[in-house]
Amino acid sequence: MGTGRHRRPLPANLPPDAPALVLAVPGKAGDVATEVAAVIMLDNPEIDLRIVSLGDGGADLITEFSSISGERSGGGPSAVVVPLVTGPHPRVLRAVRDAVTQSEAAVKITEPLGPHPLLAEALHIRLSEAGLARADRMRLFNVTSPVDGIIVATAGGDEAARGADATAVLLAARLTLPVVPAALDGVPTVRDAAERLRKIGANRLAVAPYVIGPEADGDRIAAAAESIEAGCSAPLGAHEAVARMVCVRYGATLGGLPDFDDLAE
Repeated sequence: MGTGRHRRPLPANLPPDAPALVLAVPGKAGDVATEVAAVIMLDNPEIDLRIVSLGDGGADLITEFSSISGERSGGGPSAVVVPLVTGPHPRVLRAVRDAVTQSEAAVKITEPLGPHPLLAEALHIRLSEAGLARADRMRLFNVTSPVDGIIVATAGGDEAARGADATAVLLAARLTLPVVPAALDGVPTVRDAAERLRKIGANRLAVAPYVIGPEADGDRIAAAAESIEAGCSAPLGAHEAVARMVCVRYGATLGGLPDFDDLAE
């Protein structure tokens, strides 16, 4: 493993005019978003971090932009919006873009958090915690794997499933197992992915939810896994990798910070 993963994704001291970091949360901004924010603030207490729910379609985001703009003066963006999603999510990204347009605020919107090796590592750890994969390779690990095929299930429709393909490849490289993407709300479905794996001889399957939490219904994830008789790990939630990628996306808008790949293994 390289040394990049130990580097801070943000400088030790942000400039006083650094833009606010706005976490745009699909649905309700509940415990998961609060926990992610707490992890970010632990290492970066100087960030002006706001959590905003998109449950109302973006109205709260417009209000927040207006509030931030009123508190700040000078050039440059007043805020950087980081959508709290792992990949393409048309509804979420459209709501954010519309809010920026309607508010006429000086705001930058970042890419989704993934794909990135850090998130693939987090999926690996969640699978391990559920007893569905060898433990993380930096810890004690088992010689054999309890499953022989993994489905990376994401939310955001067909586009999200296509966007999860790179993460599936990264996870497959870690586990040396076949891994395929699926959408919880699009195609290919989890059942489609299971059929694809079974055609190549993988019958002991596991679903790895490639979601942070607020963007997908937990019962729906569990039902999808149960319908194909597969095990299921927990969503990424407030894993350190999620908080780290929020900082990477925010930091990339400031310039002069480590490159995207510097934080990979």
